[in-house]
Amino acid sequence: MGIVERLDDYGKPAWIATMVLAFIVFWPAGLLVLFYLYRSGRMADWHLDERRIGRWHRPCGTRRDYGRQRSSGNSAFDDYRAETLRRLEDEQREFTEFLDQLRKAKDKAEFDQFMASRRPGPAPDAGDSPVPESGH
Repeated sequence: MGIVERLDDYGKPAWIATMVLAFIVFWPAGLLVLFYLYRSGRMADWHLDERRIGRWHRPCGTRRDYGRQRSSGNSAFDDYRAETLRRLEDEQREFTEFLDQLRKAKDKAEFDQFMASRRPGPAPDAGDSPVPESGH
């Protein structure tokens, strides 16, 4: 049994301890262990702890599979799911457009209010002189 298989038997703590020890002893060796863990895919699912989550909450496949929908084997369900996702995307697009319209209306109202406050008031008439006339 090789060292990799033995560390895999002990699990994540053994790999972490090996990496830390390698960094302490000779930092390039630590980088090599880290690079190996990353490239081999051993670090990809470390955030998933089998004791805390069940198999139904784990993503299917690798990270590259997250964006793709896989067939469930039931064509009626696949059609329903595709239609529901399309409808939800349409609703999201419409809601985003609605929010954009609200923002534009609010911005226009604020701008109109700002411009109205900057306009000079009506000019005083000639008879309405602000300077009092002398009584002499």
